[in-house]
Amino acid sequence: MKLQELLEGLDYDLLDAQGQAVPEPSRRQEQLKTDVTAITNDSRKVREGGLFFCIIGANSDGHSYAADVAEKGASVLVVSKPVDLGGEAAPVIVRVDNTRHAMACISAAFYGQPARRMKMIGITGTKGKTTTTYLVKSILEHAGVDVGLIGTIESTYHDVHIPSNNTTPESIVLQKTLKDMADAGVQAVVMEVSSQALMLERTGAILYDIGVFTNISPDHIGPNEHASFEDYMQCKGRLFRQCRIGIVNGDDPHTGDVLKGHTCEVETFGLKAADDLYAEHEELIKKPGELGIRFDARGMVNLTAEVPTPGNFSVYNALCAIAICHHFDVTPEEIESALLGARVKGRIEMVKVSDDFTLMIDYAHNAVALESLLTTLREYQPHRLVTLFGCGGNRSRLRRYEMGEVSGKLSDFTIITSDNPRFEEPMDIIADIETGMKKTDGAYITIPDRKEAIRYAIHHGEPGDIIVLAGKGHEDYQEIRGVKYPMDERVLIADILREDRETRWHNTHRSS
Repeated sequence: MKLQELLEGLDYDLLDAQGQAVPEPSRRQEQLKTDVTAITNDSRKVREGGLFFCIIGANSDGHSYAADVAEKGASVLVVSKPVDLGGEAAPVIVRVDNTRHAMACISAAFYGQPARRMKMIGITGTKGKTTTTYLVKSILEHAGVDVGLIGTIESTYHDVHIPSNNTTPESIVLQKTLKDMADAGVQAVVMEVSSQALMLERTGAILYDIGVFTNISPDHIGPNEHASFEDYMQCKGRLFRQCRIGIVNGDDPHTGDVLKGHTCEVETFGLKAADDLYAEHEELIKKPGELGIRFDARGMVNLTAEVPTPGNFSVYNALCAIAICHHFDVTPEEIESALLGARVKGRIEMVKVSDDFTLMIDYAHNAVALESLLTTLREYQPHRLVTLFGCGGNRSRLRRYEMGEVSGKLSDFTIITSDNPRFEEPMDIIADIETGMKKTDGAYITIPDRKEAIRYAIHHGEPGDIIVLAGKGHEDYQEIRGVKYPMDERVLIADILREDRETRWHNTHRSS
């Protein structure tokens, strides 16, 4: 593809090897005719004829690799500041104000603007993004729409499942994924759009048909993330300047701040009759091994929904999905049927082990999420609320104190175990969690081996208990000293149940 095609719509300057603007029209035209055979922001992947984006990252600056990639044969460098090519023959140098924005736009052009070939739905918010994307996928597929999904767990379409490294992929990967989806016949894409992705322009070249805001609370604030809660809200709000229709939580107190400067039409969902879509007559549902909620949706869609996950946040997630799918002319009957069967891996995921008690897996891995989950489960009046969790290594110790305190206050019993210790000692992390626990009178036990901790929880489950395995969610590994070992809680549970059956069989035959 010619460079000129890739730069269409961008503000840029063409520079010579000394960093000066190229004044001659003939030379500029010659440079714009340069063939670009590949694009990358990874200096290790540069090949002859490729275009390299000099990205300023948290730990390194791509501009420092300019001479290296020029030596490898890169035909174009996209920069935002002067580069030292060390005397190498200069490739074409394109200077822009923001190389991340340029990378998003050039990636979209390189892959043929795939987002324009499909209906695009972008969902942002602190909580509920993952669940809502899967609910939307379930409903639309139930109605016969070919759907792709991009999010925290995976990017998936048809029988393709690609595990995710980021909630929202880097723009080059994102645009390649969208191209693959469009080429495969996908009609609509529902994707999680993180505040980091918006801040770093990963979605900068996409005009969403529908942009969605679920809710917001303080999170991702600190070094290499957001400087403040106000910055966090502002980044979320960017989505509503790059979508046609905005569907937002009308009950969140910060919705007005998130919508500042929006350029889209706005619709609201919530629990108030003033919202465009609202819920009423909520009813908690308890079944053997399962918790759920039923409600009536009113407003722009009228139906009765039952969701096999508990609490008001399940109502909000379902309302959000209904509001989105309303724009695809899905019938109320199709929505009701799809919601009843929808399941999301690692998000209040019920795992049937007994009719006597309920066991679930959830990704709650900070104090805010854990408090929200446990408060919701309290509404179901369990015999005991039992929480099993650990905390990640090489992360904030404050999170450990806070999660320990939350579980101590809201759980009847806590099982403290290991999560991803990374380069820390598991017992050091557990000791920090205990510090928070000891601020409460909550009963607890420490079992560092996660499988043994789960075994203990299952073997000591009492009738009417709700047991929560928190923190891992969809993850299928445990990271120890830089190595990820396979560890899926669903597999651990299945192994424990199988081992129990084998033990009973051996005991029975031994006695006979």
